[in-house]
Amino acid sequence: MNPPKPLATMPDAVRREVRYVFIDIDDTLSTGGRITALAYSALERLHAAGKIVVPVTGRPAGWCDLIARMWPVDAVVGENGALFMRYDPATHAMRRRFAVSEEERASRRAMLAIIADEIIATVPGCALASDQPYRQTDLAIDYCEDVAPLPQAEVDRIVALMRSRGLTAKQSSIHVNGWFGDYDKLAMTRILLREAFRASLDDERRQSIFIGDSPNDAPMFQYFPHAVGVANVRSFLTRIATPPSYVTRAESGNGFAELADFLLRA
Repeated sequence: MNPPKPLATMPDAVRREVRYVFIDIDDTLSTGGRITALAYSALERLHAAGKIVVPVTGRPAGWCDLIARMWPVDAVVGENGALFMRYDPATHAMRRRFAVSEEERASRRAMLAIIADEIIATVPGCALASDQPYRQTDLAIDYCEDVAPLPQAEVDRIVALMRSRGLTAKQSSIHVNGWFGDYDKLAMTRILLREAFRASLDDERRQSIFIGDSPNDAPMFQYFPHAVGVANVRSFLTRIATPPSYVTRAESGNGFAELADFLLRA
């Protein structure tokens, strides 16, 4: 495994060509659970400069509706790739695209509720994520957002329990997310580009940057040759098979702002 290189070593020719900026939210854009003025301003400046800005997050569909409508972004991928939303302010139209049908989502939610009860009863100290009521497709178990942080061994137990029940399970910096199906952040990002931007992600790959911080970002780190981790990604590097190519000096939202400044100076 090659460790990430300092962001400053990214070639000028690469950063000048960046057109798409894909961004994880928790502990990448946010800091301690909040979006700082510095990070939000960086988001706004990238968008104003003509970059296509897309948060790619594990957060729920309910949050994604607000993000797509009110943030300076071009679209949002949510629930670890279960959906994308894109809002057109000119026509006041929201495009919502899910990986599975409404009927499938409804039937799966009933099964996820049963699995959630089993996990909470088995792993003391974890809890249903506070944003679970706004989710359409997945189960989020909180291991450190609104509960006292659990040891990694207990987080691994949650992952194992989900997988034993047939779920795809991924650890973020705050939750363990589980869902039925083999989609992920990368798969829905491909669909977003094809259906909303009439573009091929493979064609745009080298003109794109993803920035993230945790194991559920692994498909994006592996796919994008110029992927970036905020400095706090270092705590997860042993759990990410293909780490990001570059790493910022600063953590979380300050690290994202560092990347934005780096791109805009080009």
